[in-house]
Amino acid sequence: MQRYRCIVCDWVYDPAQGDPEHGIPPETPFEELPDDWVCPICLAGKEDFEECAE
Repeated sequence: MQRYRCIVCDWVYDPAQGDPEHGIPPETPFEELPDDWVCPICLAGKEDFEECAE
């Protein structure tokens, strides 16, 4: 699964890990995150994320 980087603070969403502290279980693809999900570090919205170059 593709990882995504926050363009504001550089935090990386890794679907293998999810965001369990905010109710997102492991193996959740970025595309399936709720529309109101935000970066756990800087609170940027999903629109402020870009695919990581692998």
